[in-house]
Amino acid sequence: MKNESKNAKEEQNFNPNIFPGWYDGKNINELKFCQCLLEEYPLLYTEDTFFGIEGRLSDNNKLKRMILDRIKDYSSVFIVKKIDNIINLLKIYADTGDFPPRADKIHFANGTYIIANKQFTPDKNEIVRFRFPIDYNADASKPQIWLKYLDSLFYPEDIPTIQEFFGYCLIPTTKAQKALVIKGKGGEGKSQMGIVIKTVFGAYAKDGSIAKVSEDRFARADLEGALLMIDDDLKMEGLKQTDYIKKIITSQDKKDLERKGKQSYQGYLYCRLAAFSNGDLFALYDKSNGFFRRQLVITTKDREPGRVDDPFIAEKMCKESPGILLWLIEGLERLISNNYVFTESDRAKANREAVQSNSCNAIEFFESEGFIKFNPKGSITSKELYEVYCCWCIENAYEPMKSRSFSNFVSERAESYQLTHDNNIYSSSNTRVWGYWGIEKV
Repeated sequence: MKNESKNAKEEQNFNPNIFPGWYDGKNINELKFCQCLLEEYPLLYTEDTFFGIEGRLSDNNKLKRMILDRIKDYSSVFIVKKIDNIINLLKIYADTGDFPPRADKIHFANGTYIIANKQFTPDKNEIVRFRFPIDYNADASKPQIWLKYLDSLFYPEDIPTIQEFFGYCLIPTTKAQKALVIKGKGGEGKSQMGIVIKTVFGAYAKDGSIAKVSEDRFARADLEGALLMIDDDLKMEGLKQTDYIKKIITSQDKKDLERKGKQSYQGYLYCRLAAFSNGDLFALYDKSNGFFRRQLVITTKDREPGRVDDPFIAEKMCKESPGILLWLIEGLERLISNNYVFTESDRAKANREAVQSNSCNAIEFFESEGFIKFNPKGSITSKELYEVYCCWCIENAYEPMKSRSFSNFVSERAESYQLTHDNNIYSSSNTRVWGYWGIEKV
C-alpha cells in the first residue's frame, strides 16, 4: 500500500513542463531522447564512426559523457546499459549511408573558408569530417620567424613546393599524387617544421612510420581521419613492398581498411605522407618509375659553421600559427590554380632522378659503355639482355636486380630508350622469343 501511495503521489506531482520530453516521470524514452539529442547536437553515422559539427568523433567516450550528463538526474540503475542502448539507437537513427569528404571548404574553429571565392563565413553548424582547432584570421600578421626559419633551411626556389604541399594537406584529396621527403645531412633543424605543422593541424596530423605503413596491413586504418602523417625519422632501409604506400598517395576511391580482430571495411583515406630524413625513400624490389615519380624530394642547405640554434624556435613559430595558416592557404590556392601540379625546382627534379638512379643500378647500366650499344637495326633477346646486365653488375660489384624486376624496368622505359618490345626476336638456337629492337650486345 505504501508503494502504491508513493507512486500515486509521484504521478500527482509529475509536471511534464519541468521534465524533458523524453522522460515521463518514471522512464527514459530512448527513441525520443535520440531525437532530442540530434536536434540539439546534430550527428551523422557512417563507416562505424559518428561525425558532428566539430568533426570526427574518434571514440564514443565524448558521446557517452554527453548522454550521461543529460540522463544522470533521471536514472540511477543500469545507466551504462541505457547509454549503450542510446548509442546503438543513434547509430540507426543517424545513419547516412555515405558521407563523402569535401575539398571545396576548409573548416576552422571559428567558421568556414570557401576556397572557390576565397571567402570566410562564421557559420560552423555544418556537420563535417574535419574542423581544424585554429581560428581563421584574415588579418593575421605575416609569420616573420617562420619565413626566416624556412629561408635559413631551404633554397628559395624550393620553399614554394613546401608551401604548396602542406597547404595541399588542408583538404581531403589526393589529386596531386605526391609525398614529400625533406632530406638533409642532420642537425639542420628540419624536424622543427613538423612541430609547427602539427600545431596548425591538431589531431589531423599524426606521427608515424612509412616503413610500418608499407608492411603492416593494420597501419593504414590508423591513418583514417588524418590529413597528414609525418615520419620524423625515415628509416634508411629500403621498403620491402610499396603497394600500400602508392595507393595511399594516389588512390581517390575508398580503400580497404583492416583493424585487428575486425572485419575489413571500405573507408575514405586522404592522409598525405611527409618524411624528414638523412637519406632517401627507396624500395628493395620496386624500381618502377611509378614509385619514384610520386615523390617530391627537397634537400636542405648545409648547416652554417658556428650557427647558434634557438632552443625555443618551435614555440616562437607556433605563436605565429594564424599567419602560417594564411601562408598555407596561399600555397593551396596556387596548387589548385596550377591544376594540382606542384611548383618544382630543377634541383628538386634532379633530386628525384638521383634517388631513382641510386636505387636502381639498371639506369647506370643503360648509360654504360662496353656491354651494350643502341642501334636502330640491332636486337637482343630478353634473356641475353639480362645476362649482359648481370655481367655488368659483377664487374662493378653491384647486386643485380631480380629478372622480373629488371624486365619490368626495361619495359617501362623502353620508349625513352627508343626500344621496341617484340616476340619476333631470334635466339641463338634460332627460335622466336621475346626481346628488344634497337639495342645489341657489344
